[in-house]
Amino acid sequence: MKDLSGANSGKFQDPALTATGEARATVALSNPQTLWFNTGTLCNITCVNCYIESSPENDRLVYITADEVRDYLDQLEARNWGVQEIAFTGGEPFMNPQMIEITRASLERGYDVLILTNAMRPMMRKRVQSGLLELNEAFPGKLTMRISVDHWSADLHDTERGKGSFEITLQGMRWLRDNKFQMAVAGRTMWDETDQGSRAGYASLFEAEGFDIDATNPGQTVLFPEMDENVEVPEITTACWGILNKSPSEVMCSSSRMVVKRRGADKPTVLACTLLPYDPQFELGSTLEEAERDVALNHPHCAKFCVLGGASCSA
Repeated sequence: MKDLSGANSGKFQDPALTATGEARATVALSNPQTLWFNTGTLCNITCVNCYIESSPENDRLVYITADEVRDYLDQLEARNWGVQEIAFTGGEPFMNPQMIEITRASLERGYDVLILTNAMRPMMRKRVQSGLLELNEAFPGKLTMRISVDHWSADLHDTERGKGSFEITLQGMRWLRDNKFQMAVAGRTMWDETDQGSRAGYASLFEAEGFDIDATNPGQTVLFPEMDENVEVPEITTACWGILNKSPSEVMCSSSRMVVKRRGADKPTVLACTLLPYDPQFELGSTLEEAERDVALNHPHCAKFCVLGGASCSA
């Protein structure tokens, strides 16, 4: 049982019922499109508000291996999920020493591949650069790098990620630009800006740098709401779908799952959501077959980020 305090005290306790006794909404895996892998929670930097608490010391999720990824790609084919995209997040994926091999394994199966990166020093190592160049040439149009740019200005981005990080990230993006990689950007909505104002700022940045990224396209410039478990949010009941004029098929867990490997575990496990790596109730089993069951929306992130925020981690 979760220990939620403050505004959400008493909520999100029972997977079947809300605090007021209403039937909690659930989501079926109705149209699987993306299989996510967490490559490990180690990162080259420590951000102020990282949802997964990545840092140079956090290895609660250890490096997944290429063979483990291949096993799940085999399961995808056996289960006939119809997935189009394999996506990788961390930590910083390019900290994983097998990241190039992992990416190649996914591309060789014909999938589109999305890698979430800060485009900083781990990506800029010569071995990684060489591998990425080979993959981008061998699989044109199949690999997209989504770079974390928390704000379009250096001052606010660096507030979150550390002084000088904005310029280091831009250096990585310039390398990707010059070598004709497909890029997208992930930003945040925590800056007291309108969506229009924020996208205008990103558009100016992209134009100044010559980045082929559409700031008005939510698939290319993804602006994520903040995830604070202590901010009051309503629990999502079965009645909410009609009230909100929203379908369960629009929620991320209807179309994706994430594979992680916990420190000390013999094998990886499959989670319902990319945003809830440490909550045991969202752990669905070690196989994709086990992960086909419905997901109860029993966490504040389910409400704020997915249902009410309308966000998705996929491309």
